[in-house]
Amino acid sequence: MPRPIWKGTISFGLVTIPVALLPAVQPRELSFHLLDGRDLSPVHNKRVSERTGDEVAWEHIVKGFEIEKGRFVVVTDDDLRAANVEATQTIDVLAAVCADDIHPEFFDAPYYLQPEKAGRKAYMLLREALASAKRVALAKIVIRTRQHLAALVPDGDLLLLDLLRYPYELRDVAELDVPGHDAAAIKAAGVTKAELELAEQLVATISKPFEPAAPEYRDTYRDDLMALIDRKAAGTAPAPPAPAPAAESAKVVDIVELLKKSLDDAKRARA
Repeated sequence: MPRPIWKGTISFGLVTIPVALLPAVQPRELSFHLLDGRDLSPVHNKRVSERTGDEVAWEHIVKGFEIEKGRFVVVTDDDLRAANVEATQTIDVLAAVCADDIHPEFFDAPYYLQPEKAGRKAYMLLREALASAKRVALAKIVIRTRQHLAALVPDGDLLLLDLLRYPYELRDVAELDVPGHDAAAIKAAGVTKAELELAEQLVATISKPFEPAAPEYRDTYRDDLMALIDRKAAGTAPAPPAPAPAAESAKVVDIVELLKKSLDDAKRARA
């Protein structure tokens, strides 16, 4: 059972719901240490001045924000304390919105909300009211020293709290060179009605409920790497790497034929 990283209340109108915030994600990224290959002793990074090449002691280290190339403004701990939001123990509900109105790129990190004993009934009321209205609640929460925008999402028995990114944290999509989705842009790209119908049939054929534990969604890279580490730890020789597939020569692609073949393959797999 993970330990709560935050305890407080959901402020929902005049109702307060005591809850605990628990991480929904377990860190699974494999971390590696830098070692000296001669004796496998750990190697540590040093703080080195870019100008002199000398190591800099901790007492001389300051924080700086680069306002333009090579020009910094020093920010002290007092500056950071003055700028910090007041650490409250409240999740302040601001509005209830349609989940579809929140674009996927805004979702950042999920957490589980667990009610304290005194808040179980109010927790259920908020969860059921949001689920019935097919809405999620937008709220603000301060975790440690950072204020976050969040979405309270009903999910079966649970209320999830998804931290959201602020708009300034996302790149402007106008910077990207992507084809438009209006009829004129689709026509100009040469997409035919026949191609679109085949693509739609293929999507319909491969459509199925999402089952995250299904074998095809496993992290096979991590599985293979852990198997290699286990073999090395046991002193056995690692399996030889699979030969790289030969590069195919460039050729003209017939999208319709590829779609038809993909559709036939998908139908056979489904059968």
